[in-house]
Amino acid sequence: MQWNETKKISWYENFSAQPHQPFFALGIPLLAIFTLILLGQFSDVITLNISITQFHIYPLIFMIFIQFFLGFLFVVFPRFLMQAVVKPSVYMQLFYGYALGSIIYLIGLFTFKPLVFVGSLVLFAAQVWAFIILYDIFKKSVVPDKYDTKWILITYLTGIISHVLFLISFFNVSIFIEKLAIYSGFYLFLFALIFAISQRMILIFSKVKVPTYVQNKSKYIMEIIFVLLTLKVATLLMEDPRLNIIADLPLFLFFTYELVIRWKLPVTKVTPIVWILYLALAWIPVGFLLSTIESLAHILQTPFIFEKSVIHTFALGYFITILVGFGTRVVLGHSGRTPTADAIAVSMFMIIQFIVLVRIFAGLAINFGFDYIFWINTSAALLVIALFAWSARYLGILIKGHKPH
Repeated sequence: MQWNETKKISWYENFSAQPHQPFFALGIPLLAIFTLILLGQFSDVITLNISITQFHIYPLIFMIFIQFFLGFLFVVFPRFLMQAVVKPSVYMQLFYGYALGSIIYLIGLFTFKPLVFVGSLVLFAAQVWAFIILYDIFKKSVVPDKYDTKWILITYLTGIISHVLFLISFFNVSIFIEKLAIYSGFYLFLFALIFAISQRMILIFSKVKVPTYVQNKSKYIMEIIFVLLTLKVATLLMEDPRLNIIADLPLFLFFTYELVIRWKLPVTKVTPIVWILYLALAWIPVGFLLSTIESLAHILQTPFIFEKSVIHTFALGYFITILVGFGTRVVLGHSGRTPTADAIAVSMFMIIQFIVLVRIFAGLAINFGFDYIFWINTSAALLVIALFAWSARYLGILIKGHKPH
């Protein structure tokens, strides 16, 4: 009995020793579960008397994606600011908060609908708590360059505001508030936060792999992007697709200029564990180009429908790809293994790209008389399979845990 208890304590200490381990271990199953819910809803296997905002959009923005990147942030944020690592006792309480909120939310979807709101309140409290932890690290630091960490906090704070709007929208006060919550949550919070992390870490990884590589990003890169994304949200709220080009064309041009001309990433000189991150970035200009074409189609009054192809280019192409890339690297590197991608891992990366293409096609399928629901379900099913494949290879490493030396 005593031996079993000692073994249990030892496992928990290893599992909770690094912040990415618990957050990733919870995030992957949640992503699979909510993708299955979407698949079940569209296949008429399950019936939820609740809007797609509450069983798909809200969970992805404020429950799932943010957990992955918090696990990553609690690793790198103190390093950026040369502060002590976050103690396990601190981030594990936050992890329990996210786990509790997620479970309550899930139960509410299938049983007592008011529990969905209760779960959201718990998730909101966890989000605020995480911001306080990160801000305290930022405030104590005396490093001269706080540009990247400042923008991580700004985008995160924007997410808290968007979350408040979401909570208000649960009471059906105004459709405008719900749309503002969705658009600001997606672009000004999730997209901006992930890019604030990406533009720091990807250039660092590139420099480590190719010592001769010269970092050359724009001085006010985050200011420019945040202003343009704010304009993007404003045009979306006007509900006239023709106006989206006002923000989409500048965003396409800026990201193309920044990523291709200024960054000049050493694509041919790095290993797959790094170039998968480059591939994730490539979906950004692709997404804004698609949105620009969609606006032009409306301006020219053509009947071509794009459905939600644009937003899924970002969600699957950029968010999921970079999540898998960062996640694989962190899981291996922080468990004492060499952060590298073998043939199986590369295959997983490429399957994710195929899923992006399938989902984009699903949005365009209506124009060609194809079965829209079939292609939506196909992309969802493939994503679940890919998540299970990744989990089979890497989730065991996370659950087993590893104490850093």
